[in-house]
Formats: sequence, structure tokens, C-alpha cells
Amino acid sequence: MLAVEVRDRFDHRNINVDVPEFADGMLIPTGEELARFILERVQQALGDATRVVSVTVAEDATLSATYRVTLET
Repeated sequence: MLAVEVRDRFDHRNINVDVPEFADGMLIPTGEELARFILERVQQALGDATRVVSVTVAEDATLSATYRVTLET
């Protein structure tokens, strides 16, 4: 499931061309947008079995973006 939603979708791909949701400027592939998109896709794939609360996308050791959701109490 994670392989399909993350690795297979993004690994060795030109995000602006090969990933339909980002193609033709539909979404801008910033780190923040990628983290949000991945979190939402993985959450959707997992269903209600668990909650994804944070995804970090890192380009290298000095450049990363994290998307977090607030859990409702």
C-alpha cells in the first residue's frame, strides 16, 4: 500500500509530468504540498484502521517539509 501511494508514484519520476495530480500545474510540487498529498493518500489507503498524523519530505539533511494534522479530541 505505501509502495503504491509513495514509492511507485514518486520514485524516479518527473513529478511535473509523470504524476497526474501535479502535471500541467494542477498542484505545485513544493515540499509542503508533497507532504500534504502523501499524508492524505496514505490515510485514504489505510482507512480508519489508524491515523497518519505527520509526513516529512526531505530533499537532503538541510531541506525538509513536514505536514501535520491535528487530532480531534
